[in-house]
Amino acid sequence: MTTMATAARTGPTVPEAPEVRETRDVPETEIRRHELADFLRSRRERITPEQVGLVRGRRRRTPGLRREEVAQLSAVGVTWYTWLEQARDIQVSPQVLDALARALLLDRSERRHLFSLAGAIDPAPGTECPSITPALRAMLRQLEPIPACVQNSRYDVLAHNRTYGRLLCDLDAVAPEDRNIMLLAYTNEEWRSTVMDIAEVTRFLTAKFRAAMAEHLAEPSWKALLKRLETVSPEFRETWLRHEVVGPGGRSKIFRNAYVGLLRVETSDLWLGPSAGPRLVTYVPRDEETHERLQRLQALVLADEDRLPDRPD
Repeated sequence: MTTMATAARTGPTVPEAPEVRETRDVPETEIRRHELADFLRSRRERITPEQVGLVRGRRRRTPGLRREEVAQLSAVGVTWYTWLEQARDIQVSPQVLDALARALLLDRSERRHLFSLAGAIDPAPGTECPSITPALRAMLRQLEPIPACVQNSRYDVLAHNRTYGRLLCDLDAVAPEDRNIMLLAYTNEEWRSTVMDIAEVTRFLTAKFRAAMAEHLAEPSWKALLKRLETVSPEFRETWLRHEVVGPGGRSKIFRNAYVGLLRVETSDLWLGPSAGPRLVTYVPRDEETHERLQRLQALVLADEDRLPDRPD
């Protein structure tokens, strides 16, 4: 009775409000660091010592590899790698990420994820571009006889159809790491002999390349390409020192193709994402004569494929 009377006088018990914790906006860079740390830890723990040529030993309790073993395999400091797994605010270079990817036996998707979390560009030549899907390759085929290719902002040719492969040179005969418009324009004699007014074209390309590079000055792949061009081509070095720039855009071009003769085309760029990403480049004929000659070029390529059925696209 006493309890009921007391409750009647004081009223029902009101539950205490839950404790309000202070919240804060977490910067994206911090989120990325923690995601990167968790990803590295998960990849490290799934690899057995035997997979990388190490002896397991009797007292091993850590699942997978130890941190010091990953550091040893990738030639980085143990303390530095530990900080990386602790999501410390440290800088990591593309070269170190490349070494970690190899040490942790990452596949292509995992490697791409690693570089994405670190906010870095993968410097490995021939790295598969996620934009080059089977559907995009099929579309390139459907555009024939119109020559078309996919380039990134660094002017690497990431994919192309068959008529583009014979438009300026035999592109399939060029090593994948050398399929770059800047390299071809300055070092490939077949490519250069096909382009009318080659001096004007290379000057225009160099101006576009300099403008594009402004957003990538610190990236290893861009610096490596620039150094290579300066090393192999005095003509490029002279043109580069002009500091000329020009924005992206299409223009009319004339080629003297080795198989079908003079071709007059209009180039167009279709960006497949942000302007710093890949783009679809097409070479549309400006007259009926060019269209007919591109059809002949396509027929020649098809005839070659019939003779060499195992030749890659």
